[in-house]
Amino acid sequence: MQEMPPFPPPEDLRWALRGLPLSAWWYFPAVGSTNAVALTWAEAGAPDGCLVLADEQTQGRGRLGRRWYTPPGAALAFTVLLRPLPDEVPALSRWAVWGGLAVALALERQWGVRPRLKWPNDVLLEGRKVAGVLAETLWQGDRPRAVALGIGVNLAPQAVPPEAWLDFPAGCVADAVGRPVARWAFLRFVLETLLAWRTRVPTKAFLEAWEARLAYRGQPVQATLPGGEWVQGVVEGLTSQGALRLRLPSGAVRVLRDTVTHLRPIAEEA
Repeated sequence: MQEMPPFPPPEDLRWALRGLPLSAWWYFPAVGSTNAVALTWAEAGAPDGCLVLADEQTQGRGRLGRRWYTPPGAALAFTVLLRPLPDEVPALSRWAVWGGLAVALALERQWGVRPRLKWPNDVLLEGRKVAGVLAETLWQGDRPRAVALGIGVNLAPQAVPPEAWLDFPAGCVADAVGRPVARWAFLRFVLETLLAWRTRVPTKAFLEAWEARLAYRGQPVQATLPGGEWVQGVVEGLTSQGALRLRLPSGAVRVLRDTVTHLRPIAEEA
């Protein structure tokens, strides 16, 4: 594994990453966006399996351009740069979910908690969002040259965004597990899990693992679509392609794909 300048990493981070099959890694005390750095790195020819991570992000972003809050010392903010192989391209739409599933499995492994994946890939603990994933693709014509798989995890209370930023309740891992989180040790858990599951992304086992952790299954939700249209129904599960299946009040099933802008549970009346 090659370490790259310009900033010397903390010794416990260096120790946590030791032995992982990474091509290279680059640590920043503060950066605008780890995804932006990774995509620039990709343009320069960086190989598959590179890691960009930061103590603080000042311009972090999430799905649909939403702002992602990463104060220093309180969260994980990192991006894995990937070069998709030809046989991986058909399942590329699952890669953001792969990131969310890796976080969920790492949480289960380390603390025995029950995280849920709010479709498509937000990670919830106790009904609050603690992690998000953003996959951005660098294209050459119709061929994906590289994918920046960015993952942010709120570990400490200081990482929970201000209320004014929130469109969904947020939380942190430390509050959910009742103890402080060793940040770089947990990063290793996530990376180990992520790398171990790469070959399973196209498989039925991946879909089953995702569906087993699907938030709101059997519960009523409201999904908002582009243009402000919304639909209500009960979450039935996933299709074989990973789309969300909703049972509408009429009894019909509606399949929702990646056009959903918001997904919210509907509180049941007392």
